[in-house]
Amino acid sequence: MRDFNGKKIIIVGAGKSGQAAAAMLKCQGADPVIYDENKDLDEESVYGKITASIAGYLKAFGSIPVVRDEKNGNVIRNNGSADNADKIAHEIRIIKEALSDAELDGATEVIMSPGVPVDTPLVERFKSRGLRISGEIELAYECSKGRLIAITGTNGKTTTTALTGAIVKDYFGRARVVGNIGDPYTDAALYTTDDDVTVAEISSFQLETTETFHPQVSAILNITPDHLNRHHTMENYAACKESVTANQTADDCCVLNHDDPYTLDFGKRCPCRVIWFSSTSKLDDGYYLEDENIYKAEGGKAEKLFNVHEMKLLGRHNAENVMAAIAMTSAIGIPMESIIRTVKGFEAVEHRIEYVRTVKGVAYYNDSKGTNPDAAIKAIEAMERKTILIGGGYDKQNTYDEWIEAFGDKVSSLILLGQTKDKIAECARRHGFNDIVFATSMEDAVNKAYSIAKSGEAVLLSPACASWGMFKNYEERGRIFKELVRDLK
Repeated sequence: MRDFNGKKIIIVGAGKSGQAAAAMLKCQGADPVIYDENKDLDEESVYGKITASIAGYLKAFGSIPVVRDEKNGNVIRNNGSADNADKIAHEIRIIKEALSDAELDGATEVIMSPGVPVDTPLVERFKSRGLRISGEIELAYECSKGRLIAITGTNGKTTTTALTGAIVKDYFGRARVVGNIGDPYTDAALYTTDDDVTVAEISSFQLETTETFHPQVSAILNITPDHLNRHHTMENYAACKESVTANQTADDCCVLNHDDPYTLDFGKRCPCRVIWFSSTSKLDDGYYLEDENIYKAEGGKAEKLFNVHEMKLLGRHNAENVMAAIAMTSAIGIPMESIIRTVKGFEAVEHRIEYVRTVKGVAYYNDSKGTNPDAAIKAIEAMERKTILIGGGYDKQNTYDEWIEAFGDKVSSLILLGQTKDKIAECARRHGFNDIVFATSMEDAVNKAYSIAKSGEAVLLSPACASWGMFKNYEERGRIFKELVRDLK
């Protein structure tokens, strides 16, 4: 456990992870300083969220700084009186727009929020001053206890993380589900004990700033083109994903997709034991899908676990997510009977091929989490009806040819909005798909879908693009879509 007492630490980014990191550091006696270049940042909103986190620490531990026993690492709880959480929160300075050299004086390290790229002049400036640069995930890991399961990949992370967390919780009675799924790891780190299992969804952005991060069990679900505007090349992107295993040893394990060329190749040089899963091949060792049944194979002998129609999750991609979750939770010792019971009762996470309602015989689905072409392809494959597809959004420099080719005879109309609408429309026409409608807003898109769709068909929001520019995030995009659908007469 590191000693943060009295140390000045710069936190770059005032979003959820930055707020959580600041609260956790403050509660360990550090002097955190938040820097965000957004001149319109609502400081009081940031302070309000930090106050709520600090209040939670005070309620749980009784005083600040929160410290761990040097012998066993457990948090020392006491009943001493504590200062007001709001007062403590406002001791954290927030700097907007520009960060002067004087503000960096005395700082020992920088915590980067995942949304901030690491190849910027600002980061070079930090390096020139000899500051240690790490991320919120690394900070949380250094302050946490217990076992860690870390899940990364281009698609399926959120569903797999939520399912893995549910399996862990159902068996052990508690699970810490954190990371890119929405709850910052630093919000949970100080609460963890030796008996806890933390399940973390980890993005490539978060992996860029890890050093000692060491899960006992990891998973790389797949690697397909995404975020190339940040990582620049597929080689860089794949290397980021693979780095989840950087500190793993032969005593640890990594769950890999046998059907993905990147992960298949990585399995040859993975530093820990590999557990494979496949939805297309029968494996001698690992988990595989055959004739709509999931099997576990060891030494060439296979055991049928269950039929996919016994689950509430739709699509081949979800069978892959389920196999990965089974592999990870079995690896930490959870009995298969308990795992399967949870899997069968687990429902789709919000914004991932989420059924909304049926209007005049038309079923509406929210797949706002489909923020890249590969994820959106999986949503199309899961549809069992003729589909009117709503797509488009922020341009992450992806290509859309494979997405358009996946339409087949299933997608009847494509409604486009956002920054990429013209780029996608041009791509669709090159592939001979011409039933294209442009929309100016999500409300316009839903109304146009409503007017086009016929009874027995489906309307699917699966944008294949990020939400930025029109919405704060994919969650807001999905919520607005659902509200509009629920308002349809």
